[in-house]
Amino acid sequence: MRKFLIVISMLCCVAGYAFADGNKKVSILGDSYSTFEGCIEPTSNLSWYMKNESNPKRTDLTSPEQTWWGLFLKQTGYELERNNSYSGSTVCHRGYRGEDYSSRSFITRMSDLGNPDLILVFGATNDFWAKVSLTPETAKKPEPHPLYTFKPAMEYMLQQLGAIYPNAKTVFILNDEITGEARDIVLKACEAYSVPCIQLEGIEKQMGHPNRKGMEQIAAQVVKAIETK
Repeated sequence: MRKFLIVISMLCCVAGYAFADGNKKVSILGDSYSTFEGCIEPTSNLSWYMKNESNPKRTDLTSPEQTWWGLFLKQTGYELERNNSYSGSTVCHRGYRGEDYSSRSFITRMSDLGNPDLILVFGATNDFWAKVSLTPETAKKPEPHPLYTFKPAMEYMLQQLGAIYPNAKTVFILNDEITGEARDIVLKACEAYSVPCIQLEGIEKQMGHPNRKGMEQIAAQVVKAIETK
């Protein structure tokens, strides 16, 4: 009986680290949902979640361990290679109020993710919120390059991530509130480039951003999806 219990215990330990055997590393390419002050690179990136948050109405997060990616690391055994997330950033080069976001866009930052085994891309929320043009043809005025619009930028990002990190698996995380054509673009681009897409559901938020409960919900859905992909 004692030997049987020891075997069961060993199997449980192995199962708990089955995701990240050999200290595999994960990098995050994200926006505000994936930030936490002091935990993002480069350090000049803007963060939504702060170390000394004083406004409980803004968020109830108080530590990086409460973020979705902090929970993901704890639950899977992955090590964090780099979290290159930037609050307010868009996938494409165009942002809020029609401003040029090329210095902070996902497609600009995607080459700075280190040497990961897994890349989790959590984006498109600000493209959706900022109502950027979906294609050059639908832009209100001519853009200097197609990558200033959403569809070409999404496709380019997924294609380039595969080229820059040929040994890494890329997974896209899709915010539950992104709807309509923008959602269709994400899903079709992921399918075209064989990138698994985790479609989040029912995420609890404060001021449009996941709170502690929401972070737990995201982590649970991402972990479950990674198990089966």
